[in-house]
Amino acid sequence: MDFQPLTPALVAEFEAIVGPVHVLTAQRVEADVYADYGRDHTEDLYFAPDVVLRPGNAEEISRIVRLCHEHHIPITPRGAGTGLSGGALPIHHGVVLSTERLNRILEIDERNLQATVEPGVVNEAFQQAVQAVGLFYPPDPASKGSCFLGGNLAHSSGGPKAVKYGTTRDYVLNLQVVLPTGEVIWTAANTLKNSTGYNLTQLMVGSEGTLGIITKVVFRLLPYPKHNILMLVPFRQEAQAAEAVSAVFRAGIIPSGMEFMEREAIAWSSDYLKIPLTLPEDITAHLLIELDGQDLDELYKEAEQVYAVLECYDVGEILLADNATQKDELWKIRRNIGNSVRYNSVYKEEDTVVPRAELPTLLKGVKEIGARYGFKSVCYGHAGDGNLHVNIIRGDLDDEMWNVGLRQPITEIFELCVKLGGTISGEHGIGLVQKGYIGIALQEANLNLMRGIKGVFDPHGILNPGKIF
Repeated sequence: MDFQPLTPALVAEFEAIVGPVHVLTAQRVEADVYADYGRDHTEDLYFAPDVVLRPGNAEEISRIVRLCHEHHIPITPRGAGTGLSGGALPIHHGVVLSTERLNRILEIDERNLQATVEPGVVNEAFQQAVQAVGLFYPPDPASKGSCFLGGNLAHSSGGPKAVKYGTTRDYVLNLQVVLPTGEVIWTAANTLKNSTGYNLTQLMVGSEGTLGIITKVVFRLLPYPKHNILMLVPFRQEAQAAEAVSAVFRAGIIPSGMEFMEREAIAWSSDYLKIPLTLPEDITAHLLIELDGQDLDELYKEAEQVYAVLECYDVGEILLADNATQKDELWKIRRNIGNSVRYNSVYKEEDTVVPRAELPTLLKGVKEIGARYGFKSVCYGHAGDGNLHVNIIRGDLDDEMWNVGLRQPITEIFELCVKLGGTISGEHGIGLVQKGYIGIALQEANLNLMRGIKGVFDPHGILNPGKIF
């Protein structure tokens, strides 16, 4: 990629487009503020942008992109910076294009159960806004209190409720997108069915900002479920916790959340949050199981079925959350595991996913690989989806092992995933840190098709370069 340096003349043109206050450079803002645009939540990686632009609408983004296309300036689109694969890191410097000002909920259409929003809206704020009118947007990543919907779209983020309701891509009807050459298009229509040409909407979702910059999105919504039941199930054998996941589904029950947490994961998070939680010495893992729906009596019948399934396993005393505060605390513990791990150590998080019945084999394999190569892992994740987050803890590993030596065991973990019918990322994306492993999951023919698509959309390769491939 033959990128050109940023010139003072181009910076002046950017100022004319978005206003000087929205053109940030290292010389104009505090060092800590500027540095935040060069990192996300991926390990301790940092790449300094040449300039940060904060446009306020699609027209401004179009004008910026046309200039960058003409002058071969790399652009890294950025949401809230909560990603875990390095997707928002400006590894070629250039322009970081922040969507933080595109933060409006434009319309909630209660008649059609739809909403039109901008990509800088925080996930949880959107959920609360539609809930206020009795509607439901299910995708709920652990970082929902801070992550932007645009970033969720870039990776087709999931979260605990994906097990019943699906991931971000399942709720997208239409997108307004600025292409890498500056054109502004809508990808589809605001309809539940669409068989008009190629599905550009789904091509954009999960493309990690490499094909276009999303400026508006039309989501479909659901009626809000009125009731839920939450239980925390302790297991004396973590393999049995993984095995019980498939057994619950085979019994005909589809939970709205089914999360796996090994002992250290839940212990670190409860300590980090200072939420007291009794963990008997013989407990090695937990499942957090949620059931939701419109009929509370039916939910209690489902809960009885879950209890019947769990009787076949070596479990401790099951905690049935009996009020909203207790439910909120349990979910807060689950959602803050990543933060608690980050608080304890630098770590690499591998976003593995397999068919759910293969979860016990994956978990066992991860621990065996860690034992052979001498690293510690803390595992948790969306068990109902077979999506296990493997956190490799740096601890006292030296630079050579951390930066080079771990490549082989990570390769073996990913090879195991593929052997079990899974793949190397369920919801975090490939980004920067996983691109060296993508050949484990995809054939060269697949990758060549993807490179060809990238070349059609972005002939100069300016949009989020150095990611995925």
